[in-house]
Order: sequence, then structure tokens, then C-alpha cells
Amino acid sequence: MFEWNDLITAFWAFFVLLPLVSLIHQLGHYLMALLFGGRSEIILGRGKLLFKLGTIQVNRYYFLDSYCHYESLKKNTRLTHILVHAGGVLLNLISILLVNLFIIIGWLPEAQFFYQFGYFTIYYMFFSLFPVQYSEKHASDGKQIINIVRNYSPSNVFD
Repeated sequence: MFEWNDLITAFWAFFVLLPLVSLIHQLGHYLMALLFGGRSEIILGRGKLLFKLGTIQVNRYYFLDSYCHYESLKKNTRLTHILVHAGGVLLNLISILLVNLFIIIGWLPEAQFFYQFGYFTIYYMFFSLFPVQYSEKHASDGKQIINIVRNYSPSNVFD
């Protein structure tokens, strides 16, 4: 049963953990794009700009949405574009494995915070890979990967 004491846990989950999982996911895309010689930027949230740190922009409602824009991959192949879109899920998976490893070896405690981190990470991975077109210009990573496999040509620009 949800009680008043659970509000603190809910606060941490929605305003700290979910944005952290989202940032890790976007960093996966970002790092893959850099690996293949592209330019990339991360935008966390919506609304007015709170601050910008290099190529990471954090907006007022940082917990609502996030995305990574990339362009101009020097290694411009079907595989590199697939890896850029899969990079978010890959880094999410690595983060879950590391947290679990650190708990097993005793570097991190078995705490609800890390349990929730794992739960939100799996949630994020699932919905990122679920192939859905959100709008004309925005699709899930899974849908983007399918589009790349079906329609790739070196002149296409994938966002």
C-alpha cells in the first residue's frame, strides 16, 4: 500500500533516478556517435534552459523527456547508424550489470535505490527498443533501427 512515507521514495524515483537512467541512455548514443566521428548533443527535459555543460543541455523540466541528436558520422554505414541507435540500450545494460557487480562484491549496499535503478533501467530499455513511431519526426530506437535496416543509404540522415 502506498503511504505518505513513500512520497520521498517516489520523489527520488521520478526526479533523480529516472533522469539519471535517461542521461545514461543518451550518453550511450552520444558516445557511439563520437566513436564513429560524428557530432552529437544531448538535451534533457523540456522548457526553458537551466544550464548547458558542453554539449549537454538541461532544461527546466529535466525529468520529462530527453534525446540525443547526432549528425555527420565520418564512418557512415548501416552498422554505425544501428550502433548509434543501440548505444543507449547498451550503456543502460552495462550500467545495470555494473551496479549488480558492485553490490555482489560489496562496493554498494543492497538498497532500494539500486533496486529502483535496475527497474527503471529495464523499463527504459524496453520502451526504447519497442518499435513505435511517436510522431512524423520522432521514433523509438527500435523503430529507427528497423528503418535503417530497411531503408539505409549513405545520403540519409538519421536523427
